[in-house]
Amino acid sequence: MILVDATTLLSLGTIGELDLLLNFDRAPAVLPAVDDEVVTEPARTNLDRFYDHDSVRAPSDGFVLSNERTENARRETERILGQSEVDGDFEIVLAVLVETNADRSVGVVSDDRRVRTIANGLGAIVTGTVGVVVRAVEEGLPPNDGKDLIRAIDRHGLHMTGELRETADELIEDAATSSE
Repeated sequence: MILVDATTLLSLGTIGELDLLLNFDRAPAVLPAVDDEVVTEPARTNLDRFYDHDSVRAPSDGFVLSNERTENARRETERILGQSEVDGDFEIVLAVLVETNADRSVGVVSDDRRVRTIANGLGAIVTGTVGVVVRAVEEGLPPNDGKDLIRAIDRHGLHMTGELRETADELIEDAATSSE
């Protein structure tokens, strides 16, 4: 499973490009507290439409994060994050712990440095919004379209540094070359 954080849902949802998350080998999953964090339009409407895809695991699909199996992971999540309040970050870290404790691989798509660092440290495969665009180029999106998406994401909320935009362009070019 690939857990998608609100940061990426907002970035891609704002420009109407959530379908890029379907380019991964596993189904994207949105946990309930993450879903609750996506309130701005048009990201909210686009996320609701995204749930219409059969391969998307929506909050209503019942990913259970509170049962006997998860209590130890819940306590560990509280310790790691230094909080007991359940928000999107909490649910993602908890889900990563549950999955990795069960020896299942899990991916996390987030632009939040704290979430990325913790998830990576716990054994998740981690990428961000730029990684989603690069993956789309690997899957056949023309590189110029990928670069246009990066600029659109930058204009509508992610606010990349010049260095990150350059790195994104380089990664897109590399992806286009390697997929030929």
